[in-house]
Amino acid sequence: MKKIYLLKDLARDTRNSVYTLKYYYKLGLIKEYARSPYTNFRFFDYNTVIRVKKIRKLRKKGMSLKEIKKII
Repeated sequence: MKKIYLLKDLARDTRNSVYTLKYYYKLGLIKEYARSPYTNFRFFDYNTVIRVKKIRKLRKKGMSLKEIKKII
């Protein structure tokens, strides 16, 4: 079974703030796996965890978000 993350869980597991992840979502760097029709919560899968960790590593190397978006 696939593990599904809420935004706050994704933030905790990737050591990013919720605001940073919302910004990445707004820029199109990450995508939601599903959205609850009742609560409008975003759900993310494990592939998003890997992607955010990759973005974090590239940011530490000094790459801009525009450059990262082109790579990913």
